[in-house]
Amino acid sequence: MQRIPTGSFVWHNLVTPDAKNAAAFYSEIANWHTTPWEYDERDFTLFTVDGEEFGGAVAPASDVVDAAPSAPRWVPYVYVYDVDACARQAAKIGGSLRKGPFEVPNVGSWAIVGDPQGATLGLFEPEVIPPEKTLAPRATQFSWHELMTTDYHAAFEFYKQLFHWTAIAENDMGEHGTYLTFGQNGQACGGMFNKPGATPSWLSYLRVNDVKIAAQTAQRLGATVHLGPVEVPGGDWIVQCTDREGAPFAMHAPRA
Repeated sequence: MQRIPTGSFVWHNLVTPDAKNAAAFYSEIANWHTTPWEYDERDFTLFTVDGEEFGGAVAPASDVVDAAPSAPRWVPYVYVYDVDACARQAAKIGGSLRKGPFEVPNVGSWAIVGDPQGATLGLFEPEVIPPEKTLAPRATQFSWHELMTTDYHAAFEFYKQLFHWTAIAENDMGEHGTYLTFGQNGQACGGMFNKPGATPSWLSYLRVNDVKIAAQTAQRLGATVHLGPVEVPGGDWIVQCTDREGAPFAMHAPRA
């Protein structure tokens, strides 16, 4: 057990036109529980696992997520000590401030920033420092965060300055280019790669026990599978999908 370090992914908001429908979808796939958020008068649904809050579903018009809401999507948030200072730094090193900073009473401060290539990410300064916990992701939690971009070298330098992430490995994917794995204190938490012609964006992966079963469940519930299930270097398995409202998400199972 140790304290969650700054630069860690700690929260995930789902922007969706139907929070109730989304809650039912993910609850069946990942055994999440849902509850209304007591600090918000709008229709904000909290996601929990074993009583631990880790994200929520919110309507596109909400200012909790972004200044210019559009398609359904997941927005990951990174834990920082000072949202105001981090947001200013993001703008100074080539990024942009998309929304905030603003404070949510009894919870903390939030902001949305864009990196130099255009991908957006949330910043979160909690009112109470996150407690000690086991840092290794468990099943039903988000375990990997992947950036699809136009210049992963430049993107990594931006995030390195902002969150003190470190490069762990660069793997040749053949015709698909190079995949950069990044993390903290030697523990990998995500990757970056170039995808020409695509809009730069982050993709969050749910850890599951069996990707094939999870993919079948997602399809039965109305999701669309775009990639996989497929084995990736190292023996893990992944599948990439969009949920029935159109929000991209992925699932990941570690090798046996």
